Amino acid sequence: MVDRTAFWKAETRTRASSLFLGAALVLVAVAIAAPAFVGRGALRDLFFILTMLVLAQSWNLLAGYAGLVSVGQQAFVGFGAYAMFAAVSLWGVDPISAIVLAGVAAGLLALPTGFFVFRLQGAYFAIGTWVVAEVVRLSLAQWKALGGGTGTSLPAGATRDFAPVAWIQGLFGVRPAHAVDILTYWLALALAVAAIAFIYRFLLTRQGLGLAAIRDNELAAGALGVDARRLKWAVYVATAFITGLTGALIYVQTARISPDAAFSVVDWTAYVIFIVVIGGIGTIEGPIVGVILFFLLQNGLSQYGSWYLLVLGLIAILVMLFAPRGLWGLFADRTGIQLFPVRRTLRQAGPKPQTSDSRGGPHG
Repeated sequence: MVDRTAFWKAETRTRASSLFLGAALVLVAVAIAAPAFVGRGALRDLFFILTMLVLAQSWNLLAGYAGLVSVGQQAFVGFGAYAMFAAVSLWGVDPISAIVLAGVAAGLLALPTGFFVFRLQGAYFAIGTWVVAEVVRLSLAQWKALGGGTGTSLPAGATRDFAPVAWIQGLFGVRPAHAVDILTYWLALALAVAAIAFIYRFLLTRQGLGLAAIRDNELAAGALGVDARRLKWAVYVATAFITGLTGALIYVQTARISPDAAFSVVDWTAYVIFIVVIGGIGTIEGPIVGVILFFLLQNGLSQYGSWYLLVLGLIAILVMLFAPRGLWGLFADRTGIQLFPVRRTLRQAGPKPQTSDSRGGPHG
C-alpha cells in the first residue's frame, strides 16, 4: 500500500555509485601522485589512456546520447592542435593558454560547419562530418607558416622554458622533457575528470533528460516541448570544444604536427568509435571499460601489423552481435550495477510535512 502520509523525492544515487565515488576520489589522488613513483614510459601510457578516454566520452555524448553519429571528429582534433601551434609558435602564447584558445577555436569551427552537417540525416550526416574534416585538413595543409603539408615542431623553448615545467623539474629532480610529460599528464588527468563530471552533471539536468528523449524518439520529444535542434547544436559545439582541447593537449605533448597525423581518421575517430562500441555506447562507464581494453589490445597485438587491425575489427563485430550495448551494458543488465546512474527512482524521504488551514488547524 502507498503511504499517503509520506512524501517522496527522485534520486539517482545508488549504493554502488556512492562506493564508486569514494574509490574514484582515492584513485584520482593516487593518479596525481603517480609521477613520484612511476617512470616516464608509464606516464606516456597513462597520458594516452586519459586523452583517448576524453575523446571517447565526447563522441559518446554526441552519438550515444544525441544520436549524431560523426566520423569527422578528427576535424576538431586537428583544428585544435593547429590553433595551439599557431598561438605558441606565431603569437608567443604560453602552452596552457594556447590549449584553452584551441578549444574555443574548435568550438567556433563547429558553428559554421554545423550549418552544413545539420542539413543532413543519418548516414549522410556521418559522411558530411568526414567531408568537413577533409576540407579543414586540406585547408590547413596550405598554411606555410606552420609547415604546410610536411608540418612543423614547437619552438624548443616553448615548453622547456615554461614556468610550471621549471617548477616540476625542481620538485621531482627530472630533465625538462620528463617534466613536460608530467605536466601534460596532469593536464590530461584534469581534463578527463572535468569532462566526465561535466557530461554526468549535464545528463542529470532537464536538458540531459531532453537529450535522452530525443535519442529514443525525436518526434515524441518534440511533442513534449523538447527543442531537439537547439539541444543537438549545444552538444555538437560542446563536444567540438572538448575535442579541440584534447587535440591541442596531445600535440603539446608530442611537440610535432602534420596534417596527416592531426587529421587521422583512424587515430582520432575509428579507434574512438571502437572504444565506445565495445565498452558500451550511451553509458559513461562504457568508454572507461573500452579504453582500458583497447590499450591492452594495442600493446599486446600491435607487433602483428595488419593482423592487429583485423583482430580489433573481429572483436568489434563479435561484441555488436552478442552484446549490442557493449561489455558494460552486458554487465549492467546482468548485475543491475550502475556507477554513473542517470535513471531517477522515487524514494520515501520522510513523513509528509504538516500545513495549516485557514482556521489554524493542521491538515495533511
